[in-house]
Amino acid sequence: MGEASISTEKPVASPARGRLCVLMTCFNRREITLRCLEAFERDQGLAQLAGVMVDDGSRDGTAEAVRERFPWMQVEVNTGEPLFWCRGMHRALQIALTRGYDNYLLLNDDTVLEPGAITGMLSCAESLRRSEGHPVLVCGSTRDALSGLWTYGGERQRSRWRPVNPVPVPPGDVPQRLDTFNGNVVLLPVDVVERLGNLDPVFEHAMGDTDYGLRATRAGVGVWLAPGYQGQCSVNAVAGTFRDLALSPRQRWRLMLGRKGLPWRSWAHFTRRHAGILWPAYFVWPYLRLLSTMAAQRIRGRNGPAGRA
Repeated sequence: MGEASISTEKPVASPARGRLCVLMTCFNRREITLRCLEAFERDQGLAQLAGVMVDDGSRDGTAEAVRERFPWMQVEVNTGEPLFWCRGMHRALQIALTRGYDNYLLLNDDTVLEPGAITGMLSCAESLRRSEGHPVLVCGSTRDALSGLWTYGGERQRSRWRPVNPVPVPPGDVPQRLDTFNGNVVLLPVDVVERLGNLDPVFEHAMGDTDYGLRATRAGVGVWLAPGYQGQCSVNAVAGTFRDLALSPRQRWRLMLGRKGLPWRSWAHFTRRHAGILWPAYFVWPYLRLLSTMAAQRIRGRNGPAGRA
């Protein structure tokens, strides 16, 4: 269900073969960022290389190294309040739009592309747009370099009753229809951006990519998963996050409310936009769940060996 074969019927004018601009944001991951750009530059079959990177105030020389090694990359250094992922990518696309490209590629700086990944996604987008007859965006999939297991890519909503908890869609041999995506490697043709606009900077770090995919689906833009894997990317570690059970309840709560956790302002915007009239229930649920876990841990602590008569 949701799969499609590549079709060449009904020719439609498409931007897929035009100029492409890669969009990135980075912070203090110099070697990882350089490795990502080396893979993008190598064997992607693009006639012209162009990109915009927003450096979110790195102190490890990332901006200088990128400018020296990749002169085709426009690097903007943020000197104000930290932008994190969504607002950094928003600014990168905002800058690129002033220069005018036919395609924009969202690319995480910890993703190492497979050879030919971008030209494959361009071909996929072109064929899908011809067969669908309307704008489409194409998401790529990543896997762990050691295990080969899926890490990031396309997602579908589980059901109408779980609208804000999409599940992963592993890639297959043909394109598959999606509801939304992770923003590790995503191709946005210009007609998609013209219809949807930019990533929403209301989101403080995460959720902007999932929001964009859901907005696209709602607006009648086809959201598709390219066949196969397009890159390698390790999954984000749980250690040191609010999901880390080794941390104290107080630490987990503080991390949950932080920008890399589930900041309440971003989560409120997301649930209000995508969870319908029951959005307040979806909004409070993860916070209540963590609070109940914290309460259970506290009770167990009071009833432990030291607390027994």
